Amino acid sequence: MRPTIGNGIISRVNGTPLKQIPARLIEWALPYWTRGEAGRQTPQDLFRVLYLGWLAAFVLKVLGSSWDVSWHFKWLRDDLAPPHLLNTVGTVIAVALTIVHWYTGYGVDRTSSRLIVWGTGVFLIAIPLDLINHRVNGIDITAWSPSHALLYIGTALMLAGAIRGWYLGSGRYAEITRGRRALVLGGLFAFFLENVHFPELQQEYGVLELASWDRGQPYAEPTLLEFAANQMGQAVDRAMVLKFSLPIPDVVYALYAGVVGVAVLVFARVMVGRRYTATAIAGAYVAYRCLIWPLLVGGGFPPSAVPFFLLLAGLAVDLAFLVPIKQLRPLMGAVLATAGVYGGLLAQDRVLEAPPYAPQAWPVALAALVVVWYAVEWFTGRKGLTAAAAEDRIAMETRTAETEGTAEHGTSRDAGSDAESEAASGAASAPAAVSEAASGAGSETGSETGSEVTPAPAAVSKPRP
Repeated sequence: MRPTIGNGIISRVNGTPLKQIPARLIEWALPYWTRGEAGRQTPQDLFRVLYLGWLAAFVLKVLGSSWDVSWHFKWLRDDLAPPHLLNTVGTVIAVALTIVHWYTGYGVDRTSSRLIVWGTGVFLIAIPLDLINHRVNGIDITAWSPSHALLYIGTALMLAGAIRGWYLGSGRYAEITRGRRALVLGGLFAFFLENVHFPELQQEYGVLELASWDRGQPYAEPTLLEFAANQMGQAVDRAMVLKFSLPIPDVVYALYAGVVGVAVLVFARVMVGRRYTATAIAGAYVAYRCLIWPLLVGGGFPPSAVPFFLLLAGLAVDLAFLVPIKQLRPLMGAVLATAGVYGGLLAQDRVLEAPPYAPQAWPVALAALVVVWYAVEWFTGRKGLTAAAAEDRIAMETRTAETEGTAEHGTSRDAGSDAESEAASGAASAPAAVSEAASGAGSETGSETGSEVTPAPAAVSKPRP
């Protein structure tokens, strides 16, 4: 028997002793464990549980990875460090959800399932490669290394699959309101922005690490600096700390944020469709960084520069969508966003602290963003991944469901009427049949027999309808 749609799992858990909750959850989940193709109809309570699971997995992965970067700028690497364990819990949840989607087909279409499966596969392959890389090359604190890049790519594919699955599936349930659909979709894009921006933490931590050395109070422990110096084959001095903290060319930071980071915000604005979507997502990420900053520093870990300039980039994206001429939007938006990124970094560098960003590279960032923005709008329009397309799809599915419901109701009424007519017709023909039978019998057996059977028609002459 299937759980009650919408609150099946809640009704099974409410009032249940803590020890019995796992058994109740298994009891709820087992009926769904059937092989199926991606795209099969998914009960609402199962759909909600699956995507709550994805949100929980990404929350744990983000917390673990944020702590991990700060940890690596202070201590020597440890495979069993607490940040790694926290990240591992999130990964285990993600792997479990991937298996559920792949085996049952619930909660995703075919493309979403493939994105999630491929992303999980790339991520799992990257883990042993990263361990081997550290065994061979030592610390490898650079967040931009190939093995680390595979981790980001795998996570990005998982997120892309979850975003598509929620975008296509959440509109099928009337209980999931339009506001909730937009909120969860925006939250998934915030995780996507965090994942894309994650390599930039190398520079955001590195610039303050170098400043701490210049003050004579390095954040990194002496054992970490000595290990890095031995690995580089040089003394522990400023040149070594510079190479340790900021090994990436200065041009990368703003160029990457101004093209790839802004592209994520454009994607989000197109798919969510709400005004100020990009600003809200950038603001959520910056707010998260501001929230964990005192927690990490209070725990004795190094601080980082917070990318406040992303707020201006998000605002620029939202302002661009006010341009009425769609063909001009990528050009106008790229100009505004590039100004927001480079202007914001300039202001942040003057007022607070910002990583090196090579301001002279802004024309390259502008040209690249124009191309990428056009590509994003073309792709989302061609694939039907816009907010307007989602609303049209929901309206069409609603009309189809109503039409099918009306047709089924009409068919059942027609079938009932036909059955009643046949019953009445059959009942009406019964007296005639009995009369004929009686007449035939009377002619054969005589008047006595006929007088005995003539009352029979009277007994059935008024059949019940």
